[in-house]
Amino acid sequence: MAGIVRNKKPFLKGTALLGSFAVLFWLILTPLLPGEHGQRLTGLQYADKTFNELSKGSSYFIPAVREDIVPLMGSVVSLRVTLQRPGLAPLAQSLLAGAGASPVEAQGATLAFTGDLGRILLAATDDADLLYRNDGQAVSDRSGGAPALEVASAWWYLLKPCIQELQKQQRVADAKAVDQVLTRAIEPGNNFYGIEPADMSAHILLVCGLLAFYVLYTLWYGFGIYEIFEGLGLVAAGHKEN
Repeated sequence: MAGIVRNKKPFLKGTALLGSFAVLFWLILTPLLPGEHGQRLTGLQYADKTFNELSKGSSYFIPAVREDIVPLMGSVVSLRVTLQRPGLAPLAQSLLAGAGASPVEAQGATLAFTGDLGRILLAATDDADLLYRNDGQAVSDRSGGAPALEVASAWWYLLKPCIQELQKQQRVADAKAVDQVLTRAIEPGNNFYGIEPADMSAHILLVCGLLAFYVLYTLWYGFGIYEIFEGLGLVAAGHKEN
């Protein structure tokens, strides 16, 4: 090793940086931080949990979605759609019936129905709102005992093909409203189910600390590698012009 090292001082400095980096990395991967129900979380799990909670806290768009649905109340549509997940067709049929659609004809994964678009979208949004609030039991009760996340999937696979069918009927505004329900109500409700929302303003110091630590930790590793390479004499040399 002595023959390989060209400059001892930066080599030792780099070794110390990478050694301490490895120790801290081990600590980050060790469950030391407090979690829910007495669980212990690793640093990565704690940071992931924190940012998920903050993300959920800033993703509640359902009141605005409901406002967009109001003009559609009483707007009757007749659609024929095919679900990409055939196993959800019976549940989707039940959800449509519960939202007043009639008749609802099923042929395998294909559903044909006529109903009040506003009422259908409002039912989907209500389920999404309950999911966002982590009240899966209420969603299940509203849907005849089906699992809450399965209800969210049924709504998603039912409404997604409705967009294209409405566009074919030149009902562009209606198609946009369906898309808003999918992306701003059902998807957040499903994706954040089980996560408690957090307000960014109440955790600003924690967020700044995590971001600062991420930058410091990246520089820590980078300078460690740089110093070791310098100690080994592996440095970039400038190009000499003739």
